[in-house]
This record gives sequence, structure tokens and C-alpha cells, in this order.
Amino acid sequence: MSFFSFELDPALAADPVFDLHRRGKMTMSATVPLASRDDLSLAYTPGVARVCEAIAEDEALYPDYTWTSNTVAVVTDGSAVLGLGNIGPKAAMPVMEGKSVLFKQFGGVDSIPIVLDTQDVEGIIATVKAMAPSFGGINLEDISAPRCFEIERRLDAELDIPVFHDDQHGTAVVTLAALRNAAKLLGRSFGDLRVVISGAGAAGVAITNTLIAAGVQGANTIVVDSRGIIHADRGDLSGMKAAIAAVTNVSGRTGGIAEALIGADVLVGVSGGNIGEEALAGMAPGAIIFALANPTPEVHPTVAHKYAAVVATGRSDFPNQINNVLAFPGIFRGALDVRATTITDRMKVAAADAIAAIVADELRPDAIVPSPLDPRVAPAVAAAVAAAAIEDGVARRAVAPTPAPVTVTAAAPVTAPVIAPPVEAQRA
Repeated sequence: MSFFSFELDPALAADPVFDLHRRGKMTMSATVPLASRDDLSLAYTPGVARVCEAIAEDEALYPDYTWTSNTVAVVTDGSAVLGLGNIGPKAAMPVMEGKSVLFKQFGGVDSIPIVLDTQDVEGIIATVKAMAPSFGGINLEDISAPRCFEIERRLDAELDIPVFHDDQHGTAVVTLAALRNAAKLLGRSFGDLRVVISGAGAAGVAITNTLIAAGVQGANTIVVDSRGIIHADRGDLSGMKAAIAAVTNVSGRTGGIAEALIGADVLVGVSGGNIGEEALAGMAPGAIIFALANPTPEVHPTVAHKYAAVVATGRSDFPNQINNVLAFPGIFRGALDVRATTITDRMKVAAADAIAAIVADELRPDAIVPSPLDPRVAPAVAAAVAAAAIEDGVARRAVAPTPAPVTVTAAAPVTAPVIAPPVEAQRA
């Protein structure tokens, strides 16, 4: 039986999860008064016509006089939802609503969940481009690999607002933050770490690129997919995997996960499946294991602790949860604040460094990242991302604002386990 499965029966009427989701988890409210005739005249006709005319004459006014400067589209095709796979757009909507309320709660960012009834690459790109003027940014969500790479790449190139596939880059940013702190805690040089990434889907590719951008040596990085170690002499590689082969595994190591892990300092699992103890035994002493597949990690923490000094998962019921909510609210908050045209590698690395810094002076093996509920996270990430956008020349406002504090309120207790959105569980 699936971890997520359930039987539809009368007992659902008393299920707190279903009670919470009834009629959805979000709504929309006005930011202006509508209590008098004068209010209506200002908010709608005839007053609104003056604003329309001003924007028509000078489109630079558009973000100042509409909600677009603080609003993100959360877009999915339902093809890779949580650990459930290709369940389609309607079944994906509860997740997209959840993403939207996290944007608002932690980053003060408004967002609209949008589920698309197409899984055609051209159809998705055309639809998002057509609706892009309604938003200040696009958050792509739960779109399967390898289609997600082309969709994000083309939209980022063709739109003048940030486009961010959270399953790729959110996971990569938090993984980088956690690895920085794990290395610091263990007294290791970050740039000298020998890293193995199990999985070459959306998350695996993004983690590889982000770690290298942050200082891990590509020569010391090995990526493993469902067919084994990725290396330049493999004849079945194309697209992103060929690009990975060009910058990693310079020694040309071959074989499977066991061969990849010989002498490795770090294992990052984003593949699903199981990695046996015989493979883990080949790792260097005092290793670091991040087993991020959900709901079942590639290595159970109990087993991982036999071979690693620091262990992390994607689950909230184990220490060191690698949770994307540490990243995406603050990343978009910072990008929107300076009206960035894109999200650069420097902005992602800055976000990771900001997350890591929050707990850098209080590190323990079971506490290398902040709690997802830590109210310091989103403002710190936003400030770092805004500054990096200005430095990279992609900001349309040259002064980074001071982020407003984010208030985190306690949620009603839920008896079901709370699981972070899983990374894409595929090696292929």
C-alpha cells in the first residue's frame, strides 16, 4: 500500500487532513476599502481608467500600480507530484495551493496556483508565456524530467521575469546550505569534498550544477543514474547528462553506485530506490549522507549513521530536514523586491549561504539547517538574493529594500505525518 494511500469511507469526515483541505486552503481579499460610493469610484470606474491610461502611456508604471510586483504564478502539469508521480492537474491542485500559502506565510508573496491540462512542452511554454504579464515571477512545480529542463530554460530566456523550477533549484539551494554547514562542523574544506550524487533527474542535475558553482570541484563529483556512473565515454548520454559528463568525473570512473562511493566524503541521494550497506561501507570515514527521497530515503537514517557523521533526509520526522520552504519564499521575495529579470547562479548560492549562516554558530550533527518555521530565514534569504541580483546586473531597482519581518503562526495539529515535498525520485 502506498504511504499516501487511503480508503474513501465515512471515516474521512473525521480526518483532520481532509477537514483542513475542505474548500481549499486559500482565498483572495481586497487591499483597499470598498465601503462607500467614493471607494468604488477610486477602486473601479471611473478612477481606474486614469491608471489604465497612465500605464498605456508608460508601461514602466505597471508594477507600481498593479499587484504583479508581488505576485507569482505556481504552475504545474501534474506530471511529477510529490511521491505520487503523474497524477494529473486536478489531483495536483492541493499541492499547488499549499505552495501558494507557504509563499504568503513565509515570504509575504502573493501567488496563484495554476494547473495546466497539458503535458506538451510547447503547449506549456506557450501558455505560461501568454499569461506571464499577469505576474512578477513564475514558479514551476512538479514537472517531470527531462521536459522540465527545456521548459525552464526557454521560459527563462524568453521572459523578463524570474522563472524558477523549485524541484530543481529549491532542493539544490537547501542541499548546498546543509553541506556547507556539515563541512564546517566536521572541519572539512568544502572545495575538497568528494561528492557522489545518486540521481540525474531534475533535483540531481540542479544539485550538481549548484555545488560546482559554489566551489565543489567538478573533478571530484560523480553523478550516478539508473544505468550507472555518468562519464564522458558513455554512448547513451544526451542533453543535460552529456553536459554533466563534461564537467564531472574527470578520472573517468565507471561502474555503479558502489564503485562511485569508494572514498567519497558525501552522498546526496535524489533517486529513490535503496542504496545497500555494502556500497556505503566504501565511503571515507566520517562521511556525510543526505538521503532525500520521500517518503522512503535511499538510506534509512539508522543505517546511514553507521557510516556517516552527519545525516539528513527530506522528512520532518528525522533531524536535518532538507525542506524547500527554507529557500523559495525568500528567493522570490528578494527577486521581486528588486524586480529581477532572472534568478542567477549567484542568487542561488547567496540564498544557500544566508540559510547556512542562520545556524552557523550553533551547529550540531543533528542541526545543520534552520527549522522551516524559523522566522529569520525568509528575510535573510531575501536580502541576500536582492543584493546578489544587484551585483549581477539583473535588478531593475538598484536599492535592495529591508525585508519586512515574517510572522509565523502555529498551525492546528495534524495527526498524519508531515512530509516535505519529495525530490524527483528518478535516476533515469
